[in-house]
Amino acid sequence: MSKLHAVRVGPAPKFDPIPGSEFSLDADLVLLAMGFTGPVKNGLIEQLGVNLDARGNVSTDANYMSSAPGVFAAGDLRRGQSLVVWAIAEGRKAAEGIDSYLKNR
Repeated sequence: MSKLHAVRVGPAPKFDPIPGSEFSLDADLVLLAMGFTGPVKNGLIEQLGVNLDARGNVSTDANYMSSAPGVFAAGDLRRGQSLVVWAIAEGRKAAEGIDSYLKNR
């Protein structure tokens, strides 16, 4: 178990740190939901070698699995800029695809 060290920030667009708001959380994995920034190609996407669509998003099959077996994508990463309700719906569909994948392994 590792620790995430963070600080609360003020409103956009500056996101200035709020003095004295530092905190820590136990975490094994931290995923940042930044929204509307597009997937970062260098790093995990590049390392996994997943296929991208014409708009630079992660390409998936009907079960939300990418070209790398066992790697799934949903929301902005797969769809591109969109509404949070679409990300929630896609997250649920991806979870179904993951569940099916794991059950069939």
